[in-house]
Amino acid sequence: MSNSALSVAILAGGMATRLRPITEKIPKLLVEVAGEPFFSHQIRLLKSAGLTHLVLCVGYLGEQIVQLYGDGSKWGVKIDYAFDGPKLLGTGGALIAALPRLGAAFFVLYGDSYLPIDYRAVGDFFLRSGQLGLMTVYENHGRYDTSNVWFEHGELRLYDKKNRGPQMQHIDYGLGVFRAAAFDGFPRDRVVDLASVQTQLCQRRQLAGYEITQRFYEIGSHEGLQELDTLLRRDKGVRGPEA
Repeated sequence: MSNSALSVAILAGGMATRLRPITEKIPKLLVEVAGEPFFSHQIRLLKSAGLTHLVLCVGYLGEQIVQLYGDGSKWGVKIDYAFDGPKLLGTGGALIAALPRLGAAFFVLYGDSYLPIDYRAVGDFFLRSGQLGLMTVYENHGRYDTSNVWFEHGELRLYDKKNRGPQMQHIDYGLGVFRAAAFDGFPRDRVVDLASVQTQLCQRRQLAGYEITQRFYEIGSHEGLQELDTLLRRDKGVRGPEA
């Protein structure tokens, strides 16, 4: 398998409460950044990396995304949708529900993350690793959020969002890669946190670590939204479906 064959799951089913009142009537993916919906920027970034099969795990106001982007053909990508049912299943549960659409291996990206990195290099590293999962990490030292990863000598030693120790100087960067088999043994149709899946994989030494040196951007907060808006407005690239 080449990494261009990997699909991309985008976790976008949350309520986006931190962005209210902006998100009272629109989902987070449609929040305007630099003059267009955030999802347009994500599509462009992923397509430039050769990643053209996107599976949106959506819930809150997700129908608006379908109306605007449809099957993705106008953007030169294929978009599938996996809607939350009557009960929210959490980040891991949403992925488990979407597994039939995702294939044997896939990237996982959050619906508020903008990560201008080399996706091909990450995918190649994962496929060579033979592991069930991969976590990208960033040497954070508590800068952007609380560090939660012990990464040393190229190895992911410990990941725990609840119990943090002094060895944890890295943070989960927000891009993962998984084989579908990583979710074996977890319940279907019940709440599962992706962090719990990652923690268990790490304990079993089945979670590879890949260090990223570029900082990450996000629109999960008003501050992050303004910061990314400023960054993208400096970008003079083409902004349209044909990009």
